[in-house]
Amino acid sequence: MANLHARHKDTIAVITGGAQGVGFAIARQLAEEGCTRLVLAGRDADKGASAVAQLEQLGCSVRFVALDLQDVDACQALVQAGVTAFGSVNVLVNAAALGARGTLVDTSVELWDQMFNTNARAPFFLMQGFVKHRLQQGGGGAIVNILSQCAHCGQSYLSPYSASKGALATLTKNVANAYRGQRIRCNAILPGWMDTPGEDITQRRYHGATDGWLQRAEAEQPMGQLCKPHQLAGLASYLLSADAGVMTGALIDYDQNVAGAYPE
Repeated sequence: MANLHARHKDTIAVITGGAQGVGFAIARQLAEEGCTRLVLAGRDADKGASAVAQLEQLGCSVRFVALDLQDVDACQALVQAGVTAFGSVNVLVNAAALGARGTLVDTSVELWDQMFNTNARAPFFLMQGFVKHRLQQGGGGAIVNILSQCAHCGQSYLSPYSASKGALATLTKNVANAYRGQRIRCNAILPGWMDTPGEDITQRRYHGATDGWLQRAEAEQPMGQLCKPHQLAGLASYLLSADAGVMTGALIDYDQNVAGAYPE
């Protein structure tokens, strides 16, 4: 296994959702393992500036791109922005997503379109741009898509979200299979309930959560915590590195609850 402090010295990464939560945790992990060239994409310029400042303290050259994932043209241009800045891109992380609520019977056409445009169409065209670039460079490269345990099913109020993540799960395998001969690897991580700034907003907006909700929720979990971005980031870093070898097309459950398990 490579020296962890230099494992990503040749990595040039584009990360959506890179200004906070899982995306930023992965960016930081890559930087701590030697990556010095990063493109972060997100909606909030202030959060982007903060993320850039933190990563620059680790010795990175960082570009932040304000990006609306529902803008196909912007998605298609993002990898090229990395190429323009750094000469090439060899890692892509699709971490940004929309997590709005909707059941089968109350989801509007507008919400369905927003969900799929953000969670499935955007990663599709981001991967399209990335793979085209890598093919022009003779192949090689790695993609990690951040999905959700909801890709397996999801709660009733996450019907369109679960469907969009299920679509991205299939797309992950399809891309992995299509370009394995060109040594472009594509894997996905399916986290369970996560402790992120976005989740705090979601709990308060949709579920009436009050201060202390996180502590109460964690006390009820089998391992006494929700999934933590900095812990997941280590797995993502491995998948994006040469240490992962030929691993491609994997959908990795990242949770303390086991699919298919039932109360004893």
